[in-house]
Amino acid sequence: MAESATVDAAVDAFLAHAAVERGLSPRTIEAYGRDLARLAAHLAKAGVRRVGGLRHEHLTGFVRALEAAGLSARSRARALVAVRRMLRHAGAVGAIGDDPTRGLSSPRLERALPRVLRPDESVALIEAARVEGPLGLRDCAMLEMLYGSGLRVSELVTLVLGAVDRRAGLLRVTGKGSKERIVPIGEPALLALDDYLAEGRPVLARAATRVVDTVFLSRRGSAMTRQNFFQRLKGIARSAGVPSERVSPHVLRHAFATDLLEGGADLRAVQSMLGHSDLSTTQIYTHVSRGRLRSTVEERHPRGAGRRAGSR
Repeated sequence: MAESATVDAAVDAFLAHAAVERGLSPRTIEAYGRDLARLAAHLAKAGVRRVGGLRHEHLTGFVRALEAAGLSARSRARALVAVRRMLRHAGAVGAIGDDPTRGLSSPRLERALPRVLRPDESVALIEAARVEGPLGLRDCAMLEMLYGSGLRVSELVTLVLGAVDRRAGLLRVTGKGSKERIVPIGEPALLALDDYLAEGRPVLARAATRVVDTVFLSRRGSAMTRQNFFQRLKGIARSAGVPSERVSPHVLRHAFATDLLEGGADLRAVQSMLGHSDLSTTQIYTHVSRGRLRSTVEERHPRGAGRRAGSR
């Protein structure tokens, strides 16, 4: 690709590279496409049609335009990630010379702590899912595996039968970027999975119109979807007496990580189980743990703020 290539051609080439060669997920490709379409529209207004004509001032103007349009700091930062990666690819194929993103600052982000459940709330959800019938067996197994292995919901619903090593107590999971990792699964989750595979899945599979190899099936015998499980989880939360707005599949993944670290697990081990490529992503759970410890001191210690307030 020469420097005479259009911005649209450079964007298309990058998205194809990201999908085919880097194996990024369709959702990531879609998000990159939206952000880069905004860039292309901004550059068109500035009269920049060729990627080789893109300059640093065009990008600073793009950042200001995103802020003026009301995009959050997180959304603006995500857009800049897409722009940087696209231009890095353009540079690698000879479409641009100097890097116009050099010196471009990203918006400052306040890193939000993930929502978590207390261990007793996680257990209450699992117990509420224990109802008679194949759907109860399925839901209980799915919750046990989310809380006991820290899987992403997309990894859970796409898990195939051949990825479960019952004897070793391991799962072979395909995560973000089509990366495989091995995840241990605890005994309670294994027992719940055994019950579902023996007594629940065969019943659900009878309704299928074709053979499905995913572990978890809907009542129609098709593969479970993220949306279907999300709705089931909201109903289970109501039955458990846990506010449904505080519950999601990802919150159970957070609870897995936080409870592991509070139990003394090594941060690197938790990173490996979660499938995080960057340790800093996992480190946020250490802040959650410290927050819980502080709350415990305030509520339980004789000199804590909660105890002093109650004694007045």
